[in-house]
Amino acid sequence: MGWIFLFFFVSGFCSILYEVIWLRLSMAQFGVTSAMVSIILSMFMAGLGLGSWISGRAARKFGRQISGSALRVYSLLELMIGLSAMVVPHQLLAGRRLLDWLAVSSSPAYYVVSGAWVAVTLIPWSACMGATIPLGMLAIRGHFSDATQRSFSFLYLANVLGAVAGAVLPPLLIEIYGFRGTLRIGAILNGLLFVGAIFLSVQLRQAGRDSISASPQHDARVSSRRTGSNWVLVLLCMTGLTSMAGEVVWIRLFTSYLGTVVYAFAMILGVYLASTFIGSQIYRYRSRKGAHAGLIAWGSLGMASLLPLVVTSPQFALPAYQLLQLLRLALGIALFSGLLGYVTPMLVDRWSGGDPDQAGKAYAINVVGCIIGPFISGFILLPLISERWVLLVLAVPWLIVGVNPRKYVCPDAPALRTWQRYVGYGLTGAVLVVVFTFKGVYEDPQASHRVLRDNTATVVASGVGMTKHLAVNGIGITSLTPMTKLMAHLPMVFLDHQPSSALVVCFGMGTTYRSLMSWNISTTAVDLVPSVPRLFGYFHSDGPKLMESPLSHIVIDDGRRYLERINERYDVITLDPPPPVEAAGSSLLYSTEFYSSIRRRLKPGGILQQWLPGGDAVVQAAVARALQESFPYVRVFHSLNNTGFHFLASEHPIVNRTAQQLVDRMPDSAVQDLMEWGPAPNATEQFSIVLGRELALDQMISGAPEAPALHDDRPENEYFFLRRYLHWRV
Repeated sequence: MGWIFLFFFVSGFCSILYEVIWLRLSMAQFGVTSAMVSIILSMFMAGLGLGSWISGRAARKFGRQISGSALRVYSLLELMIGLSAMVVPHQLLAGRRLLDWLAVSSSPAYYVVSGAWVAVTLIPWSACMGATIPLGMLAIRGHFSDATQRSFSFLYLANVLGAVAGAVLPPLLIEIYGFRGTLRIGAILNGLLFVGAIFLSVQLRQAGRDSISASPQHDARVSSRRTGSNWVLVLLCMTGLTSMAGEVVWIRLFTSYLGTVVYAFAMILGVYLASTFIGSQIYRYRSRKGAHAGLIAWGSLGMASLLPLVVTSPQFALPAYQLLQLLRLALGIALFSGLLGYVTPMLVDRWSGGDPDQAGKAYAINVVGCIIGPFISGFILLPLISERWVLLVLAVPWLIVGVNPRKYVCPDAPALRTWQRYVGYGLTGAVLVVVFTFKGVYEDPQASHRVLRDNTATVVASGVGMTKHLAVNGIGITSLTPMTKLMAHLPMVFLDHQPSSALVVCFGMGTTYRSLMSWNISTTAVDLVPSVPRLFGYFHSDGPKLMESPLSHIVIDDGRRYLERINERYDVITLDPPPPVEAAGSSLLYSTEFYSSIRRRLKPGGILQQWLPGGDAVVQAAVARALQESFPYVRVFHSLNNTGFHFLASEHPIVNRTAQQLVDRMPDSAVQDLMEWGPAPNATEQFSIVLGRELALDQMISGAPEAPALHDDRPENEYFFLRRYLHWRV
């Protein structure tokens, strides 16, 4: 049994590793839109549920014949999963090439084709992962009959503990080996599982422990242990739904404290999984003693689901130390996650009684809830109501169950005493007190404050005059600054021809888009978050009028995906990825693969402007080298206040011009726009400041000459823990 626990620990580790990396590789090929991310994760989860259901059905049909061989079948599944680590990246790349060949230009058609390809790619492999638990239960039933009844919770516990390690270690491995190298590590581990399971199967056969359960009488005894009504399946669906729906809300609430780096998301996942493991372990301990999951567990779920609202409220103050923000996260989600970790395996054990078929069905229904939850939370509830009311909606089912758990899940438990009922009513009342007492992190009463929510993010516009500020999920994105004007005017004045079109990727406050419009050319702006362009008028009074212009085009899409699915070409493409430079996913707008797409969308003589807000020497060198490898001509300038860099890149020489020559190439409306906020007294001096801060590209690379060009597979800016905190030069 110890070996089986180890197998499922490693299997859980590999599953999370594959999920994280496949998600990232899919985003690189098909885009980072919320719809696309939801499709990718849903297909992965659908495969888990489908595999669990099919495996359970097969166990019922052929269980008596193959129970002694279940470990060997399991070993073959692990071998297949290891093979997927090598195959999936090529499958996703083939899907990208298929889209290019089909020349799909409309967004709906793009989603249909790419979504279908993701489904065909991920579902079979993740189904192999989902099939392992019913097979593991069958192996336990075949060799260790005394451990049968709680076999699901045993394997679930091992899987979750492995998943905790899968949330913590892969970011470090990715920093060292890249995405594909880390996948190879996963493949090696799956190969070891294949060998280990074969070896254990042989050892058990030699020990005479084959097929203990090869009799109908044993199967009958197993099935007779099942307890619980169909409410158990409903509650299993709800545990999956509320956990994944809650995770969407957690990310929005905790991002303002944890940041947008990959390690922040790893912390959320790690605390969630670690708490789930602890809850499962407590269930295993209590179930051995025959204890029931009564009022304490069920009655606390509704209250615990609202703790994220409490600990992220401005009323819950903690010093701004990063370690204390981890404490904030633990206080917010650990209790709820632990309780779900307690009740989920309990419900499956109660429904299945050790029967792999019933366990597979129950687990598949739980996965269905996991798929539905993010859609309900992200696409239905959050665009309509605030985070606090979404959490209340998710708490309602648990409040109902908590008042009388005996009715729904514990019919064999002792009847509730009067005082226990009143405790349940008290917890329900406490939920309402919490909802009406604690303000959400985005609920600021100041007058100059506007909040918009959509399926991607919560967007806040605040401030007056030049203090206006834009934040997405609590992270400051931009402010009113002349630097964002230069992102438009600097590449325009270096063109050798009269421009007619421009593209800005990442709308922000709309300042760069507005500056491009001052050239009286067709201007397209692309942003991932639908609410961001809707706030244009808050930051610029002439914003609504500009958006009505026939020259204006606003597109809600991932910038990279947009460039790869269109046929248009532009004189200028200007990029301003959202800060910080370490933000998760931002490397997809700095990589050589992305620059390859940009080259195809520039007109002859066209110029790319790439804004880099800063970063350490390795990041600066990696971005500079990526541009150097992608374009024959690159120039780089420190911005007006020596914060951040403007890169100009082109297939044609970018000629030297004086500041006055640059100004002479501008229409009067563009000059007025450039000088709206200074800081220089006139346009010539403004450009003189920037030209005087030009750097040689080799100078930026020399800061970290060993740093490779930034590629999709090696996002140097996002994975920095070992380099920055342990001074490990990867």
